[in-house]
Amino acid sequence: MHKSLFLLFLALSFQFSSAQKKEFSYLDIFDLQYASDPQISPNGEWVVYRRMGFDIMKDGSRGNLWLIRSDGSQNQKLTASESNESSPRWSPSGDRIAFTSSTGEGSEIYMYWVGTGKVAKLTQLPFGPSSLTWSPDGNQLAFSMNVPQAPPVIAKIPSKPKGAKWQKAPRITDRLYHEADGRGYIAPGFNHIFTIPANGGAARQITSGDWHHRGTLSWAKDGSKIYFSANRVEDWEYRFRNSEIYSVDVETGNIVALTDRNGPDSNPQVSPDGKFIAYAGYEDKVQAHQTYKLHVMNIDGSAQRVISEDLDRSVSNIQWNEKGDGIYVSYDDKGNGKVGLISLKGKITKLADNLGGTSLGRPYSGGSYSVSNKGTIVFTQTRPNYPADLAILGPKAKNAERITNLNKALLSYRNLGKVEEVWYKSSVDGRDIQGWIVYPPNYDANKKYPFMVENHGGPIANYGDRFSIEMQLYAAAGYVVFYPNPRGSTSYGEEFANLLYNNYPGEDYNDVMDGVDHCIEKGVAHEDQLFVTGGSAGGIMSAWMIGKNNRFEAAVVAKPVMNWISKTLTADNYFYYAENRYPGQPWENFEGYWKFSPISLVGNVQTPTMVMVGMNDLRTPPSEAKQLYHALKLRKIETVLVEIPGASHGIANKPSNLMTKVAHTIAWFDKYRTDIKNE
Repeated sequence: MHKSLFLLFLALSFQFSSAQKKEFSYLDIFDLQYASDPQISPNGEWVVYRRMGFDIMKDGSRGNLWLIRSDGSQNQKLTASESNESSPRWSPSGDRIAFTSSTGEGSEIYMYWVGTGKVAKLTQLPFGPSSLTWSPDGNQLAFSMNVPQAPPVIAKIPSKPKGAKWQKAPRITDRLYHEADGRGYIAPGFNHIFTIPANGGAARQITSGDWHHRGTLSWAKDGSKIYFSANRVEDWEYRFRNSEIYSVDVETGNIVALTDRNGPDSNPQVSPDGKFIAYAGYEDKVQAHQTYKLHVMNIDGSAQRVISEDLDRSVSNIQWNEKGDGIYVSYDDKGNGKVGLISLKGKITKLADNLGGTSLGRPYSGGSYSVSNKGTIVFTQTRPNYPADLAILGPKAKNAERITNLNKALLSYRNLGKVEEVWYKSSVDGRDIQGWIVYPPNYDANKKYPFMVENHGGPIANYGDRFSIEMQLYAAAGYVVFYPNPRGSTSYGEEFANLLYNNYPGEDYNDVMDGVDHCIEKGVAHEDQLFVTGGSAGGIMSAWMIGKNNRFEAAVVAKPVMNWISKTLTADNYFYYAENRYPGQPWENFEGYWKFSPISLVGNVQTPTMVMVGMNDLRTPPSEAKQLYHALKLRKIETVLVEIPGASHGIANKPSNLMTKVAHTIAWFDKYRTDIKNE
């Protein structure tokens, strides 16, 4: 073929290929899938995992269990059921998989036999089970389940006549923690540990007392005891950060405390030889953030020691290696999830990057992994261009191999925004601050684009180089999106995250604005086309930013705290903030709480502002958002209040609400875009 014809052919082919790709859109959400909770078989040959997606008719997430060989072949559905299935756990010999599945009456425990493919329901439980765990001999299962209690009765009134339409009885509580965002009122009762024969039979409660017994369960090597974390202290409601490691005798129910300090000790794991227990925790110093350290102690609770002192990151998901001389952990480092191995002498070896991908709305951390007896690791892997897929890392491999591509049929034909990592210096103290820029598809550096700052929640949390529905939808709408991890973010060490103690919002504001200025210097942001948004702690920061300066064309403040005094005493976690965020209770430190309340700056705001909140939000109640909206209305600043029915604090938990949130944000910003107004 003639060279010029060949070049023309290539150009036409490229144009045709590009034309086949569309920008990521709202309805694409319902075609996304992702992997979660992968569990590798003891011999490392198979992986069972939860394959997640979104139901367009029921407006929610759904998950079924799938089975795949560790080489990526034979990816198949585990059962014929279309019910929600979760928590798959291999038997010690690898011949069975226990799991939970929803039924018309609630969630139950099921068993799958690998050799025959047969499935059976094992239980008829009054409440849903959690923390499903096999005994070492494979003969029993342990789990945690709620045991209800009667509410306190203060008064009695006469019975209503038959057929009378009286009001319902009052809801009465005497508990410190009595409601939870996304869940509502918490019925009285406590979680207890139960055991059940692995071939089915009666469930037997083995813990007692008015305390919660839940979280990770780990059996003694001989099956005589179960180790767990709980807060079985007298004033447990007020020492809400505290927990200890306990053992319970499976036959007698005798409970023994193995740790005793002020702070959380959790996630116990018995070593393969049965001699040690690994666990995560810290001594509570009463501050905004503290790092969960990896600890080891003898099986009787003696010789407690920290072995992750050289890792200034919180560890989670503890698993022993087969030899018992090292412990696998997951942790975040600079906005990226890791799997590592820590030896009993404290040597830290990073094994895998890019753990995550199970938080699809915004690029938060998450994900999980498991390890076979021989050290093969399976984990949920994500990159900015795909949510969680399964990846395998062999015991001698240097690089992980991705074995699923759950979104190939969708994302291969979508033109996603490119994500770029950026670092810059804080003007406050010269610290290095990390952020990410998402460019619109087909970005042209010679064109001028509107620039959106998206502040993360928490604030003790982190964004990272992970797939995000919201960021991609903003980019597809033509915005350059900047999401930073200012001081207070996790994955940069305890000292960095704790800089917000009694200083929030504080210099994290400067860190965000320094990022804006850095992007202006790069030429990707422009002073006359700046926009800002964020939810929860990101809503606090967005409100703070427009109270501190008038540089932004428009703002969307989602589910904010505007007044720390009112928020602290009305939210579901009202008991959490005193001392850990600010010194004293609001009535003891009125000036301090007010000083850090964005409503104190509302007299400075000139920015057109949309205020958004879920109508069922118990974490940052609608009254907080209304304080901003009402103040701006009284000041005659252009504003609008968007109240989302049926939405709790996690607005994006339902796909339709996620779309509503993003669409309203874009519509508000589009009103003030120079490139649109000039068309």
